[in-house]
Amino acid sequence: GQVYSLPINLHTINQFYGKSFGPNEAKSWIESQGDSSITDPKTFEEQAKKFVGEKLYKAFFYGYTKKQWGTEPRNLPASILKRLPVRFNYDDNYYNDLYQGIPADGYSAIIEKLLNHPNIHVKLDYHFSGEKENVGEYHHVFYTGPIDAFFSFRFGRLGYRTVYFKEYRTDGDFQGNAVINYADEEVPYTRVHEHKHFTPWENHSSTIYFEEYSKETEVNDIPYYPKRLNEDMSILAQYESEVKKLGNVSFLGRLATYRYLDMHHIIEEALASAEKFLEKEGQS
Repeated sequence: GQVYSLPINLHTINQFYGKSFGPNEAKSWIESQGDSSITDPKTFEEQAKKFVGEKLYKAFFYGYTKKQWGTEPRNLPASILKRLPVRFNYDDNYYNDLYQGIPADGYSAIIEKLLNHPNIHVKLDYHFSGEKENVGEYHHVFYTGPIDAFFSFRFGRLGYRTVYFKEYRTDGDFQGNAVINYADEEVPYTRVHEHKHFTPWENHSSTIYFEEYSKETEVNDIPYYPKRLNEDMSILAQYESEVKKLGNVSFLGRLATYRYLDMHHIIEEALASAEKFLEKEGQS
């Protein structure tokens, strides 16, 4: 029944505890709330309790994480929480990067321009499988699909979560912000997106917003989030051993490397991989 500033920052801490802390006071307070008995957190829950304490964990992380991943947070690795910032100032940006932005014409225009080259041919509704294709006939393959699909799920399917959206349209402004997270376990969706707030330089009298729901990935679903549970990591190790046997295939991106990566990290890796490949080929 309350609206808070996220990611957790000085305003959130003061809001939640009814305080008026300065940065140093807030840092000392949060440290006092953390579970000092946890010295080497292995799970999401242990990391959260050590990091922010029981109350903030239950309020902001427990319900949301359970909905997002479809399991108790104690079953998830600590690395998922380590991506999320906690700040002791009033900065509520998700990222720490100096420059952040949305392309003026959107991401679709960028992709269209990237693909608008005579040497690029696009095939749609085509599932590439390294088991069915003769990858040796290609000079090099850059693969960004699911790693288990490349090997036709030889060692089993890796666990992923996927999302689906419910669309709504109305007049005016629905929520006043691009994204609002719903941390309560009782609310079935994880967050609501109102897209016109991503482009504040545009003016729209009406609005479109989406409720986002998370669920387990089924055979015909698009995988979004690698789960990386213990059984997944055992299967992944088998696929990675097969990857090492391939000389002309590069596995790139969240699905092909089975890592939970943010977009700016993926773009950075793609540029670095392209540069490395071109140097190897004697090009620049």
